[in-house]
Amino acid sequence: MSEYVFKLPDLGEGTVESEVGEWFVKVGDHVNEEDVVATMMTDKAAVELSSPVTGKVVKLAGEPGDVVAVGGALVVFELGGGNGAAAPEPTVSPEEPPTEAPAAPPRTTASDETPARAEPTADTNTTGAAPADGGSESAERGRVLTSPAIRRRAKEAGVDLTLVPGTGPGGRIRRADFDYYLERTGGHTQATSAQRATGKREIKVIGLRRMIAERMSEAKREIPHFSYVEEIDITELERLRKHLNGKLSDSSDRLTILPFLGAALVRALRDFPQCNATYDKERNVIVQHEAVHLGVATQTPDGLKVPVVRHAEALNLEGLAAAIRSASAAARDNSATREQLTGSTITITSLGRLGGIVSTPVINMPEVGIIGVNRAVERPMVVDGQVQVRTMMNLSTSFDHRFVDGYDAAAMVQQIRELLEHPATIFLP
Repeated sequence: MSEYVFKLPDLGEGTVESEVGEWFVKVGDHVNEEDVVATMMTDKAAVELSSPVTGKVVKLAGEPGDVVAVGGALVVFELGGGNGAAAPEPTVSPEEPPTEAPAAPPRTTASDETPARAEPTADTNTTGAAPADGGSESAERGRVLTSPAIRRRAKEAGVDLTLVPGTGPGGRIRRADFDYYLERTGGHTQATSAQRATGKREIKVIGLRRMIAERMSEAKREIPHFSYVEEIDITELERLRKHLNGKLSDSSDRLTILPFLGAALVRALRDFPQCNATYDKERNVIVQHEAVHLGVATQTPDGLKVPVVRHAEALNLEGLAAAIRSASAAARDNSATREQLTGSTITITSLGRLGGIVSTPVINMPEVGIIGVNRAVERPMVVDGQVQVRTMMNLSTSFDHRFVDGYDAAAMVQQIRELLEHPATIFLP
């Protein structure tokens, strides 16, 4: 017998260390070459690492959330005897089936556990049928592809994992698959008024949630935020939007407010280049960008991500709308690459119907400004001495007061308001 030490490889872009996101194996498991053994979190994404050998796991580098240096020991394998021959299959115990991972090379995704949120069919989620494709094959063999943590949760919840559709490689059941199955089948228990709730749940802050926490703290600690809110009469804009949507044959291409706001922002930034800027703290330099790389804050099952629409200044309304849809979808279904999640010069954010009246968005460092959209509502307004029902919407904005003066921030927002209230002007050269 001999040992093989699988060291953490260089994951690119100057990465010197990486956080363990999730283990797909445990000590004692038999692993085949190219089986996925772990997810490692980098600055913007998660990387699935595959085993370079076939053997038995004898040591893992810590728990999820622990940091491993590039070149450090990640997994220690015990190899089988004789020219690297594979060790025999371990005996399967009924209490704990071995974790098995699909053969796949290292792959980068936007985060570690978010499947594409395609709407499930009645066959897979309402009748309790086994998942299709790789998942059903696993169920037929009585061996389900998933992590030990999900097996433990399923045992505690009394869930048969063969009934849970998996969206990972080879039908692997990921955390979001399991959570979604519980939601659809009513697996979450709720205390009644006659019961006292005594349980509690501790959630380790790791992975994307840890990154979000660190960046939000850094942004609020370092940036003196200046917030400015303005109400906008979007009655005419809503008429135009509904008119354009009425001409679309595909409802999935319908226009939201965001592409109009993006187009108006691009025009306004021509006169306010100090707002389309990033701060290089290391060199103490403000970099003003001619290109508008528009960040689109997007809520995903794993947390907030900011995919980037590059060169928004070169896109027409239809192209901008399509780019925003594509970027947001990639962030939600985990297909966004690290490059697609970096490099924005200014960000827009919207909570949709949850937008409320006013918000105070946090600036996406190293940018110096962020534009937030609040909920649109019909309200009585006085127009030319007459009370009329108008559709009103607030813009809640934040700027880095070190580099953007309050006057300039307010003037830019007023220009955006003018463009949105008279939407035809958005399309002037």
